[in-house]
Amino acid sequence: MTGQQPIRFGTDGIRGRAGDVLTPNLALSLGYWVGEVLRQTTDTPNRPFIIGQDSRNSSDMLATALAAGLTAAGFEVWNVGLCPTPCIAYLTATTEAMGGAMISASHNPPADNGIKIFGSDGSKLSPDLQKEIEAHLNAGLSLPPTEHWGHLHHRPELLQRYRHAVQAPLQERQPLRGLRVVLDLAWGSAVAVAPTVFHALGAEVITLHDRADGNRINVNCGSTHLEPLQQAVRETRAAMGFAFDGDADRVLAVDSEGRVVDGDYILYFWGQRLQAQAQLPKDLIVATVMSNLGFERAWQARGGQLVRAAVGDQYVHAEMVRHGAMLGGEQSGHILCRHYSVGGDGLLTAVHLATLVQDSRLSLAQLRDQSFTPYPQILRNVRVEDRQRRLHWQECEPLQQMIAKAQLDMGDRGRVLVRASGTEPVIRIMVEAEQQRLADYWTETLVQTVTAHLAA
Repeated sequence: MTGQQPIRFGTDGIRGRAGDVLTPNLALSLGYWVGEVLRQTTDTPNRPFIIGQDSRNSSDMLATALAAGLTAAGFEVWNVGLCPTPCIAYLTATTEAMGGAMISASHNPPADNGIKIFGSDGSKLSPDLQKEIEAHLNAGLSLPPTEHWGHLHHRPELLQRYRHAVQAPLQERQPLRGLRVVLDLAWGSAVAVAPTVFHALGAEVITLHDRADGNRINVNCGSTHLEPLQQAVRETRAAMGFAFDGDADRVLAVDSEGRVVDGDYILYFWGQRLQAQAQLPKDLIVATVMSNLGFERAWQARGGQLVRAAVGDQYVHAEMVRHGAMLGGEQSGHILCRHYSVGGDGLLTAVHLATLVQDSRLSLAQLRDQSFTPYPQILRNVRVEDRQRRLHWQECEPLQQMIAKAQLDMGDRGRVLVRASGTEPVIRIMVEAEQQRLADYWTETLVQTVTAHLAA
């Protein structure tokens, strides 16, 4: 690795362009050092390691190289194959596995890929463990002589354990009987399990982008491109639709009118249900800095509390553990309910949202109308190729001055959030205000400032 850009874990593992940032050598070295580092955290080090992947063309290459590193470290490797990220988190937490890895770049385009690592409890690795692995990666790899090699086993049947865990609590009463839903599977991981689960719960299922296709994963479809789903829901007169991202750890919904039901709405609906069942400690929800002020104030009006975390489901999870919260998530559709899972799970979220809508005897559109009015919120991305400028954007004095002006102008009528993406080479700018004109003006002003001083 000497002379190359240092390897860094982002908000969702290591991610970048396959063959450039993510090479076979990196994956092999990562597998070896993950195994060696995790081995030091347990008294029973000879447990298996689980790997899954999405449909990207580079996923086979990276999964094979990662398995090579792990077997070189002496681990047995169970390769599940095509599956959602939450499947790996679930299996890691419920078997004797030492850890797990998912090969996926989530919502990113087909040329990208990523490697997400999970500990034995199914949660993302702690920052301290990530830093220890990074240090080894950046120092390079020279394998010591050994005769203790691990073995690779293909275990696609393990996917059924996850499927059963999602549907089993609800399957007996088939709560979705007669419900027409559209599922946008994004040519990715959701293909492997989502239609089967919805059918088992009684739903009439219409699918879009419904086979594994590494050339088209996330392309003009899925949770980042809702237009095909919105059109299909309206044309088929479905009750609702769900769009997954490439690895199915997040989901966005649309109602029968084609209106978006994002993570804020989902948290609000699920929070209401858990609150009514006395299953929401302190009436607390953990959201992120991106969540809408309209959602926050509506939840507070119900007597609830909202704690904001940094963007990234690992940060939401950490705050949930710290506060003893059972529900949390992101506006983008990562929803965590600790009653059912250890991490964000798009399929589980979709199933439970559909079930609570059916149980309410109202439509999703009616529930949306009765919930809250979001503040106008604008999110813009400015591409900043220079990594040092991007990561140290806080040192840009003109930008800091403009942010201060915006905050002074809007006061408690709005807010500004500027941050470097942890998954893409962009600066994200979010402006939220009671009035659309304020949001429009300050968004454009901040975009121009970032473009002039960081992107040029």
